[in-house]
Amino acid sequence: MKRKTLTVAAAASLAAVAIFAHAQTPPRAQEGTAIVVPDETPANAPAAAVAPVVERAAPAQDEASPLARTPAREEPSEAAAVPAEAAAQIEAPAQVEAPAASVVDALTPQTDQPQGIESSAAAAGQDAVAEPAASESASVADAPAPAAQSQTLAPNPAPAPALAPAPAMAASPSAQPSETDAAVAAPAPSPVQVALREEVRRMLAAPIARAAAGQTPAAGVRREREAIAAFYEARAYAPLWIDGEGFRSAARAAIARLERARDDGLDIAQYPLPTATVATGTEAMAAAEIALSQAVVGYARQASGGRLDPRSIGRLITAKPETVDPADALARAAASADPAETISAFNPPHPGYRALRESLAQVRRERPAVARQKIEPGPALKVGMSDPRVPLVRARFGIDAARDAASGELVYDTRVASAVADFQRANGIPATGVLTARTIAALSGGDASRLEAEIIANMERWRWVPRDLGATRIEVNIPDFQVKFVRDGEVAHRARAIVGKPETQTPVFSDTMEFMVVNPSWHVPQSIIRKQLAQDPNYYARNGFEVVRKGGNVFVRQPPGERNALGHIKFMFPNDHAVYLHDTPNRNLFNAQRRAYSAGCVRVDQPFRLAEALLAPQDWNEQRLRALVGKGERTIRLTTGLPVHLHYFTAFVDDEGKMQLRDDIYGHSRKVQAALGL
Repeated sequence: MKRKTLTVAAAASLAAVAIFAHAQTPPRAQEGTAIVVPDETPANAPAAAVAPVVERAAPAQDEASPLARTPAREEPSEAAAVPAEAAAQIEAPAQVEAPAASVVDALTPQTDQPQGIESSAAAAGQDAVAEPAASESASVADAPAPAAQSQTLAPNPAPAPALAPAPAMAASPSAQPSETDAAVAAPAPSPVQVALREEVRRMLAAPIARAAAGQTPAAGVRREREAIAAFYEARAYAPLWIDGEGFRSAARAAIARLERARDDGLDIAQYPLPTATVATGTEAMAAAEIALSQAVVGYARQASGGRLDPRSIGRLITAKPETVDPADALARAAASADPAETISAFNPPHPGYRALRESLAQVRRERPAVARQKIEPGPALKVGMSDPRVPLVRARFGIDAARDAASGELVYDTRVASAVADFQRANGIPATGVLTARTIAALSGGDASRLEAEIIANMERWRWVPRDLGATRIEVNIPDFQVKFVRDGEVAHRARAIVGKPETQTPVFSDTMEFMVVNPSWHVPQSIIRKQLAQDPNYYARNGFEVVRKGGNVFVRQPPGERNALGHIKFMFPNDHAVYLHDTPNRNLFNAQRRAYSAGCVRVDQPFRLAEALLAPQDWNEQRLRALVGKGERTIRLTTGLPVHLHYFTAFVDDEGKMQLRDDIYGHSRKVQAALGL
């Protein structure tokens, strides 16, 4: 009997809706007032009423297009041409009664009606049909819209709370929910939380007021503070780290990780960290909240490469660090289940960086006080000699004598000599491995460890390279005079390289290799042409170059051949620096230890072996490539672009886990150390 009563009630409600709609609908729309039953949609209804989804899916015209400036002729939509009978067949029969239930609910007074049920038209100040509950959304989407939607069939929803907080993760939609979200999502903040929000707002506005009074902070810090303020404004100044009583667990974990910023070669002293225990009081809690956010943002900026502008080190360093957005840094750190790991992830992910970080920790860990003591002058030390200064030399390079107990702590063994040779090479001293007076003077040339500074400077340069180098790629380390091809994360080919001279440096950047050319011509750069013509006006004509004079300019081309400066093959990755990898007719230069002889390009030893490795997926081998020599220019395109990275690392850990140091041939490392205050 109860079921029959509900059915009668539903019928009565539907009748009331029909009568109300009939009274309010304009004459043309009265025929289609049956908003509940889909198959009664009139055949002459507008296209938008039959299939609104189709109309919304039409792409907008580009404003720059000429078509955008001409009023578009309205075309009938596909849905408009569908007969009423066919349109009724599209609807899902099982969902026909769902809108009726929603109408009954809408007409029934409720004490705890959910918020936000008005349509976008109602938000704009117009009346609109109330939307059904979430469980009924599918049936509403399937049913055609009524011809007239200017009436409100449901009572006005209850007003929202006066201080509805914004979602905690607005800046990072992909972040997982956390205790931060639960705290921020509370419908009505407590009086303590309201007071805390107001204090956060007031404090974040304070720097702007001081700047207006003439006390302008550093530009970088000011931009960070403005970004933090915008982030908090978007969330109605709801605290990210504090729950009204103290720091959340995520905040305490973040503080503990930031305290170890020095392990990453970073310096965040300009961002004073709050203590894990927050003092009571609204002002103290707000100050701690902002201080932690500033420290997270500052650390993220430094860790992701924003500490230095690479162009300030050299105009040919055009690497572009991928710095972290402040709002994203805050959202990711606060929402993470492991904030310490998330903060660490702002640093470069590359194995080369992590190896240097471990070496830095080792250098600092092993005899840190002894490592900074001055090494007294004395006789030169060679392998096998014993001397009381050897423990100081070991400590300076982070060599643990306990690991070499068999050789004795005072013995100048091969491991010490190898470390000394690397240091000599990096500091422009003949790399003999002998502890000479000049080497001792360089080792004692300051309070801070020179090796520590060198490691930190190279860690900083790792922050400039793309975070994703590519599983298959080419890498050139300029100070190491070496090129290597990595396939699926493993080194597949390695070769010696010749790089630019200090006055014609090889640039530091990344790009994509697209093709290679066998039997290339050499189009001589204008800078070389001007210099050569000034020294010898007939040089090019005498040596078989093609010279063309046009419009006051001179263009010079060297045809393919044995004497061509590019050799028999070149590897092209078009870039703004106009550099590339190539062969050379002067292969004897690869025997030199210091190979900085080029005008900026990178000359590669055994270039056809490199080409074979690159073209292996395309069924090319060295023999087939060499068969093309002397047959005119031949271009071979790679089926997939190959990332190319020209690095500048003077300190790195090799495949055997051994620290390697190289000469700072362009002075980049010295400039980085000076910029970082090392």
